[in-house]
Amino acid sequence: MLHDVLTVGFDLDMTLIDSRPGIRAVYQELSATTGTYIDADQAVGRLGPPLDWELRHWFAEEHIAAMVLKYREIYPTRAILPTPALPGAAAAVRAVQELGGRAVVVTAKNAPQATLHLDHLGITPDAVVGGLWAEAKATALREHGASVYVGDHLGDVLGARAAGALSVAVPTGPIGAAELREAGADIVLDDLTSFPAWLKDYAAQRA
Repeated sequence: MLHDVLTVGFDLDMTLIDSRPGIRAVYQELSATTGTYIDADQAVGRLGPPLDWELRHWFAEEHIAAMVLKYREIYPTRAILPTPALPGAAAAVRAVQELGGRAVVVTAKNAPQATLHLDHLGITPDAVVGGLWAEAKATALREHGASVYVGDHLGDVLGARAAGALSVAVPTGPIGAAELREAGADIVLDDLTSFPAWLKDYAAQRA
C-alpha cells in the first residue's frame, strides 16, 4: 500500500532550487513590460508564499489576476535557465528512491513551471503537486502518505505539522535555523548535503 512506503515530501523554491536569479529576471521583465516599479531583489527576498501575495505589493487588486497570467507567460523564457539546484538537492531526492521510497515535490509554485525546473536540472521526483502553501500542503502530503516534509520556510513547517509529518528544515531560504526551530521544525539541517545520511538513520529507526 502507498502509505506503507517511505514517502518524503520536498518543497521546491529555496529547498531544492535557488530560484532567486530566475524569479528576479521575471520580475524585471514584468516591470519593464507593465511600466510598474518592482523591486526585484526585495521580491526574491520574500520567496515562499504564493505568487499573488507578492504581486499585491506592486499592483492594485483588480490587476492581480492579469499579472499572475503575465508573470507565468514570461516565466519559461526567463526563469528556467538561470536557476540552479541547491547543493545536495538531486542526491536528496535519489536518497529517498534508493531506499525504495517515493519523493514528492509539494510547492506553492504551479506544477507545470515546477516541472520545467526539475526536468531542466535532472531532478526526478515521483510526483509534483503545485499550488499549495502552508497548511494547505498537508492535503497532498496526506494523500501521498508522506511521513517527512522537507522545506526552508515557516509555511513548510506548518504544512508538515498539519499533515502529521516530521518537519525537516533547511535554512537555505529567507528563514534562519533558530526561527525554523522556534516554529516547530523537528530537525534542522544546514543544507540538503547532509540529508541522505540523516534519512538513512531515520529509515533504519522506522523499520
